Amino acid sequence: FDAATLTRRQYFELARGNAAQPACEMSKWFDTNYHYLKPEFDHDTRFDGGAGELLAQVREAKLAGFTPKPQLVGPLTLLRLARVQGIEPLALVARLIPAYVRLLKTLLAEGCEWVQLDEPILALDLEPAWREAFAPVYRALAEAHPRILLASYFGSVAEHAQLLAELPVAGVHIDAVRAPEQLAVFSQWPAGKVLSVGIVDGRNIWKTDFELALDRLTPLHAKLGDNLWIAPSCSLLHVPVDLGGETAWPAELVEGLAFARQKLGELSTLARALCLGRSVCFQALSANRAALDRFAALPARNDKAVAARLAALDGVSRGSYESRQPQQAARLGLPLLPTTTIGSFPQTAEIRAKRAAFKRGDLNAADYEKAMQGEIAYAVAQQEAIGLDVLVHGEAERSDMVDYFAEQLAGVAVSQHGWVQSYGSRCVKPPVIWGDVSRPQPMTVKWTQYAQSLTQKTMKAMLTGPVTLLQWAFPRTDIARADIARQLALALRDEVAELDAAGIAVIQIDEPAFREGLPLKRAEWDAYLDWAVQAFQLSAAGASPATQVHTHMCYSDFEDILPAIAAMDADVITIETSRSAMSLLDAFGEFAYPNEIGPGVYDIHSPRVPTAGEIETLLRRALAVIPAERLWVNPDCGLKTRNWPETEAALRTMVQVARALRQELHSEAALTH
Repeated sequence: FDAATLTRRQYFELARGNAAQPACEMSKWFDTNYHYLKPEFDHDTRFDGGAGELLAQVREAKLAGFTPKPQLVGPLTLLRLARVQGIEPLALVARLIPAYVRLLKTLLAEGCEWVQLDEPILALDLEPAWREAFAPVYRALAEAHPRILLASYFGSVAEHAQLLAELPVAGVHIDAVRAPEQLAVFSQWPAGKVLSVGIVDGRNIWKTDFELALDRLTPLHAKLGDNLWIAPSCSLLHVPVDLGGETAWPAELVEGLAFARQKLGELSTLARALCLGRSVCFQALSANRAALDRFAALPARNDKAVAARLAALDGVSRGSYESRQPQQAARLGLPLLPTTTIGSFPQTAEIRAKRAAFKRGDLNAADYEKAMQGEIAYAVAQQEAIGLDVLVHGEAERSDMVDYFAEQLAGVAVSQHGWVQSYGSRCVKPPVIWGDVSRPQPMTVKWTQYAQSLTQKTMKAMLTGPVTLLQWAFPRTDIARADIARQLALALRDEVAELDAAGIAVIQIDEPAFREGLPLKRAEWDAYLDWAVQAFQLSAAGASPATQVHTHMCYSDFEDILPAIAAMDADVITIETSRSAMSLLDAFGEFAYPNEIGPGVYDIHSPRVPTAGEIETLLRRALAVIPAERLWVNPDCGLKTRNWPETEAALRTMVQVARALRQELHSEAALTH
């Protein structure tokens, strides 16, 4: 595409692919559930495109009476996160910076007094070459615009404080929610430069503790005066818009929360208290303290029964994979290169309409259950007709892979309108983990049993794992994340045990957020991986050795954590690999991943149906890395966002290719013997 004339349709094609071209590779934005498309650069890349859409938005804001502060990804973060082929990323700096200079000059001419450039890579363990690139890059950019606010977030940048103080930018933003300890370092900030302090949590929905925030800000304000800015810790796209729409929650829960609109109000109160004195805001500060105290004292925040169960836990081992695998093979009787899907099938307009009617009270529970059973029966019949080896029930009854479980767990609340963007036009409603978590009753057993009753083939049960339930929620912050994960894992272990007792032979515990939850600093990795692995093992411990446990991970870079993934000891792991053309699988091969693996052979986020040749190419690449007896065949991820014609066509092609390769492998084996 010509970047200077890129249309909105072409933007969508970059994200979703078209008949001729697969979509761009997608990954997670640091440790969030927000996805981004990896820009693709190489030797021939020219950074001379236009910025028409951005300028149109700036002009629209000005017409509405605002003085906009445009926010752009900083050039070094852009290069660091891109997919760069055939050239070192930093070698592209000389070509990239003139494009930023042109844009900054244009924004200045448009009347943008400030421009924010986000460089969250500063919160990573930054290699010397990348760190050294900041000074020359920002010297060049500062000549184009006098007021650049360089922003970083999601972690501490204290080790770069001196560098940031010396950069010729007008201001720097830091995250004092994720890393409040760095305020001690930044207390030596130059008096003539803006320091923007992220003091209100842009990643979570809890009410700000005004007293604590003011105690942290007051010394800085005394030194910097008007050069101290206060802000959310990061973009508010990670939280819902307005708490006012949540009319179904009890008042004692609501008063502990703040969504984006309320967070802006919190900033206003903090600013007044800083500038005019706390006594001026005495009523607001007192109300804030009382609300936080009442919320902390809620009985469900400390469930003694949950604590007792966790304290009494025994071992969680299911034995070694080597001992489990023969039992599972004998029980399942699967062919070479078994085919399956990741779990969900299309959430059609009819399904959504039935669910909405049920939630409104227009459809009673019995009729809703009957309708969902009909959808499950259809999904099972379609899978049998397609010829899949291991089936799923399709998850018709689930609005979301996290929401569904959150609605049934004690200590967790689900919002009415708490949507946040995940990728593109896809939004999710993260639940709120506000108390100790437990499972009052079975959550999936009856639906899975019903699906199994419809077929002689193996039915795979579908659960969302403890780390993902935690990572894709708004978790409480008064106890450690490890403790929340253990509570969730214990609830899931009970579910796994009941599925096992019901005769379900394959249970998938999805952990797509396992890599996403990894801390940005390597020094914190071991502690996280220890408790994350233990949480998964605890949840899987309810399955007998002859029951096959699967897990699924997607859209992340796993290379650095493969020992931890192996330590989870799932019998089968399925991963997203189609957008990266199986390149991720090389790391699993080099590591000699010991268990079974299903690399995704087509991209479910694209409406294009893959050709047999495309799937065969990917499978042959996989066979070059993974022994055939340990290789599964499956799509990248769940199919809920696709329609049935696309789904059927893609899966039929996938099954046909797998069968042909299976026959080829059998023929080769016969010749060998």
